[in-house]
Amino acid sequence: MNPICRHCVKSKVNRPRGLCWSCYYTPGVKELYPSTSKYARRGVGNFTGSAPLPSSPTTAAPGSPEKLAVLEQRAKLKQAIFHPADARFEGDPRPLEFMKNKGRSAVSEMSCVA
Repeated sequence: MNPICRHCVKSKVNRPRGLCWSCYYTPGVKELYPSTSKYARRGVGNFTGSAPLPSSPTTAAPGSPEKLAVLEQRAKLKQAIFHPADARFEGDPRPLEFMKNKGRSAVSEMSCVA
């Protein structure tokens, strides 16, 4: 039994997404049907391009539920998943030092402008 095109319901399927040749190459039709491939990119964070750094690092330890929540949020916002100053172990002072230094640089920038 040969499957029939999901869009026109007339021709045999011979292209990805369960579409026939005509429907697959008709502008706008392919986008109406998600990929059926098990190798297709799915889920949050699958976009192309360079992602901006998050505004601040996280103090959550790697593998903790808090860190996973932060990573998920960054992916939803299409930011880089990791920040260079993220904590690398529990109690890592790196994120706090980064935020403290960032605060100092903001104050010095304001004093230069004034």
